Amino acid sequence: MERTIDPNAGITIQKLRNEIERHNHSYYVLSAPTISDREFDALLAELQRLESVYPEYTDPYSPTQRVGSDLGGEFSQVEHPYPMLSLSNTYSEGEIREFYSRTERALEGESFEIVAELKYDGVSIALTYENGRFVRAVTRGDGLRGDDVTANVRTIRTIPLRLLGNGYPDNFEIRGEILFPWSEFDRINKEREVQEEPLFANPRNAASGTLKQLNPAVVASRRLDAYFYTILGEKEIGQTHYDNLEAARSWGFKIPNVIRKCRSLQDVFDYIAYWEVRRRELPVATDGIVLKVNALLQQRHLGFTAKSPRWAVAYKFPAEQALTQFHTVTFQVGRTGAITPVANLEPVFLAGTTVKRASLHNADIIHSLDLRFGDYVFVEKGGEIIPKIIGVDTSARSVIPGDKVGFISHCPECNTPLVRPEGESAHYCPNEAGCPPQIKGRIEHFASRKAMDIHIGPETIEALYNARFVHNVADLYDLTVPDLIRLDRFAEKSAYNLLESLHQSKSVPFERFLFALGIRYVGETVAKRLATAFHSIDRLAATSLEELTKTDEIGIRIAQSVHDYFAREDTRRLIERLRTQGLQLSLSEQQRALHTDRLKGCIIVISGTFVRYSRDEYKALIERHGGINSSALSGKTTYLLAGNNMGPAKREKALKLGIPLLSEEDFLKLVNNDTH
Repeated sequence: MERTIDPNAGITIQKLRNEIERHNHSYYVLSAPTISDREFDALLAELQRLESVYPEYTDPYSPTQRVGSDLGGEFSQVEHPYPMLSLSNTYSEGEIREFYSRTERALEGESFEIVAELKYDGVSIALTYENGRFVRAVTRGDGLRGDDVTANVRTIRTIPLRLLGNGYPDNFEIRGEILFPWSEFDRINKEREVQEEPLFANPRNAASGTLKQLNPAVVASRRLDAYFYTILGEKEIGQTHYDNLEAARSWGFKIPNVIRKCRSLQDVFDYIAYWEVRRRELPVATDGIVLKVNALLQQRHLGFTAKSPRWAVAYKFPAEQALTQFHTVTFQVGRTGAITPVANLEPVFLAGTTVKRASLHNADIIHSLDLRFGDYVFVEKGGEIIPKIIGVDTSARSVIPGDKVGFISHCPECNTPLVRPEGESAHYCPNEAGCPPQIKGRIEHFASRKAMDIHIGPETIEALYNARFVHNVADLYDLTVPDLIRLDRFAEKSAYNLLESLHQSKSVPFERFLFALGIRYVGETVAKRLATAFHSIDRLAATSLEELTKTDEIGIRIAQSVHDYFAREDTRRLIERLRTQGLQLSLSEQQRALHTDRLKGCIIVISGTFVRYSRDEYKALIERHGGINSSALSGKTTYLLAGNNMGPAKREKALKLGIPLLSEEDFLKLVNNDTH
């Protein structure tokens, strides 16, 4: 059956990727998520579906090919010896049944146990022990590498620095969650309120912020806790997951005493039903239950997908709701000029924290709610993090209801009339050059890790803007030590460190510089496509709209945005200033030489583990030689790059579809890149 061709599929896919990456950044980097877990999972599922239907738009840098990141700029990064994968999420009894049935089928009727554990809402951590001594702590990061927070984790008293007993491997890794207990969370927030500091939104936010403190003494003062849930290493300890946890408990690790072995699906449902009620009595935050096949041999047989193990799944608790009164609405301006309405509420306790504000998203949502000032509203905390208004209690309205809430017509920051592009739900302020939140937001984006990687935070950018030292990104490169030390809490050493970071950013490659400019609709992937196609900022700026639309994966909306950006006089002035500072405004000859068309027209799926290079390196190789990465096999797939421990289902499907299997060595010969 032929698919229905959607001419806007590429645009839709790219928009989804950009939106998901923004949410990833908010959740993992800023510890300030803007949507619920369920909404995020729905976005990701839709992107996975579209990429499967349209494999020609597959991209190695798509959010579907990666795990969200919490990397900061203050710590050194360490590669994980074993990738820290995420778990697939489920939200209903039916989805749990599906997981159980899939497991039964894959094990071909062999009996199995499920270990049920609570899913704690903290910061994932991987600890390394050598000869019974704690040597390293690394955050989850992007799943492949994370921040080295050893000094901070050493201060957590529930983590053993030397193990008890015996029988532990000479070298192993144990993973768990760093947690902020409710009692400590309340204590810290009361202190911050007295000191007029911003309150932590939830315990996970508090734990994340604490782990990223540069002073271990501050971490020690906050009394973090840690629970552990899995052990990894070359030497096997026991034959089951449950036995391994019991062994870890004997070595001094804090293993929750609520873990249960379930021998039937009904046992699983009983465990879920019990903890959906009793979890509120626990000393730490939880947001679900994790189910794992107990026998390690069966786990190995079931294997992994690209993102998650097939032998485990997470069940997320339903979101809690509360009824409270709506008072006013505040309109916030983002980096791109998008206007977000936020409801100000009568404070209400919900899912462990006091909620005072909730997102209203956009004008369409406000209209659909028929919201009036003074209304009583139902607030839900999706994923127990993000408050949002899901409905109005119209029965509680007075005989004469309050005025209807409307959407503003002018920017709340610069008073410019707002615009709403056709086909979009958001309103925008078009005053890019003169609207303060947009200016500061663009500078933050330019300095971010995936862009120019300049070690400067929002507070410093705010201070520099208020002091009139910076008004655009080029101004950063004119800063001096005397300028910086005039700012509050900015010492000479900090000033020199920032200037060194700015100097280092001048060697950031062209595609990242292009992404850093913050052109609307130009995310990391589009920036890379444009850099490869046009090689320099000058060629790109001189390219016609028609030429842009002929570029792979560049639709009319992206092309129009790029064309309009470079047509502006302020853009030309900005580029010239950055050119004089020595930034990379073109691909180097070496970079150009690396790109070939040996795999042009080839759609390649990667499966399994590899010896010579990592999966990400092979994905980059495919793209470098003109090929397309895909996560799903289809009749259009050219090759399956097959590594060790590849899932049997994927191999069987490839053989059924007649797709050639390439070994690691065969692939390297194909691209003639053995020396890489």
